[in-house]
Amino acid sequence: MNTRTTLRRRRLTALIGAALLAAAITGSVVLIGQQSLASASVPPTFSASSLTEADGVIRDEGAVSVFDETPAVTNLDSDLLAAVRSAATAATADGVRVHVNSGWRSAAYQQVLRQDAVAEYGSEEEAARWVATPENSEHVSGDAVDLGPVAAQDWLSRNGAEFGLCQIYANERWHFELRPAAVANGCPLMYDDPTADPRTQR
Repeated sequence: MNTRTTLRRRRLTALIGAALLAAAITGSVVLIGQQSLASASVPPTFSASSLTEADGVIRDEGAVSVFDETPAVTNLDSDLLAAVRSAATAATADGVRVHVNSGWRSAAYQQVLRQDAVAEYGSEEEAARWVATPENSEHVSGDAVDLGPVAAQDWLSRNGAEFGLCQIYANERWHFELRPAAVANGCPLMYDDPTADPRTQR
């Protein structure tokens, strides 16, 4: 092998090495970019300890009246809140007290509830039967309220339609939303659970 051939082979080897190095670097950059994009698509994780009353948190279940001035109540849709307060007044006349277990929630609060549901039920699919994502939650928009106690839920299941208040999910007897047409036509059929509600598929 002469000197010229040896030099050509060394140059070719060097070029191949440089090309492989460039490909490896480019691949790393692409991989890093993909990881960044993947991270960006993961919803942020919130801690329950960072949530406050301003997020709609109710610390003492059963202690919040529908007439209280707390964000969980006052941030509800005004028509829904008016209907709930009218129904609560009528229920009181029948000896039934209505309280708010959960009303309006911030997106951060809803995300914590969703995280907790996934941990409790073991999967996103099962959690979805009980807790919507922040993007699809009627609580975050102020269009849903969870009412108690059981006596109030029973009273509302019988009388709520008079005020346009309807139970929406068969597995959540505490969850009420405003359906104005119910005053004349009665409440619509309930969904089995939130996964059957088209709004949760948005």
